[in-house]
Amino acid sequence: MLKKFVLIGGLLGASMAQAFAPQAGVWVITTENNGQPGRGMALDVQGEKLVMQMYAYDSTGNPTFYLTSGAISDNAFTGKLHQYRGGRYFGSGALVGAETGDAGQVTMRFVSGVKGYVTFPNEGEKEISRFQFNYNTDPDSLKGQWLMTSVGDLGITTEFYKLDTPTTGSGSGTGMMSTSDKRFGCENIIYGDHAGSVQCTKRDANSLIMRIYRFAYSVNEGEGVAGTLSKPGTDLLYVRRLTTAGSVGTGITMKNDVAPTVQSISETQLSNEAK
Repeated sequence: MLKKFVLIGGLLGASMAQAFAPQAGVWVITTENNGQPGRGMALDVQGEKLVMQMYAYDSTGNPTFYLTSGAISDNAFTGKLHQYRGGRYFGSGALVGAETGDAGQVTMRFVSGVKGYVTFPNEGEKEISRFQFNYNTDPDSLKGQWLMTSVGDLGITTEFYKLDTPTTGSGSGTGMMSTSDKRFGCENIIYGDHAGSVQCTKRDANSLIMRIYRFAYSVNEGEGVAGTLSKPGTDLLYVRRLTTAGSVGTGITMKNDVAPTVQSISETQLSNEAK
């Protein structure tokens, strides 16, 4: 038992000391996210290399795109915004684009996996964020099957839950989405100290709270803490959405009709844990 908790402590310490990778996907300049046509970025990090494609406009108003790539270190990146032209267009035969120069240097620094700051040529530093275009704070946004893994004082725990039943919320959020037996539920918190996070509770057969989970998530991934009612933040928590509300798998191979149906933790299992 002692060895297990020494290992857990080492894992927690390592995770906090390591750099993090920005979440892959579409990013926007936060203040420019107004629902109107504009500029944005497609960003990915694999290992220690970052690649960013940017769609924007030139000084005459023509749409154009840029590409930069290189090493990301200590959550920061610097590179040139390369420009290209002469490549393949819709309906054309084989054409190869050619680099025509660069628009200058871009620098980025990230403060989390979904938030950072960018400095473009001839501009000051601006906040950028992962663009989440289909999930809001409505209870329905939490529908689907979720995997929750926690590690810490409570040991190593992995749980599956299918959230599909609306229930009354805490008063600090928009309403809870629960399992069909209403023993586990999650809610988008919009008031108080934890506004902007998702809070989940697991209850026993007598409706007493056994565990509390609190995390921030973007699209299909989340991170946060888990614990008991008296010690709500003792464990590190990783969250993954396995299917959407429409039962479409979010993984790389298990999609739609081949995605398995994951049942929530059974009542018997919850009762055993309570003991």
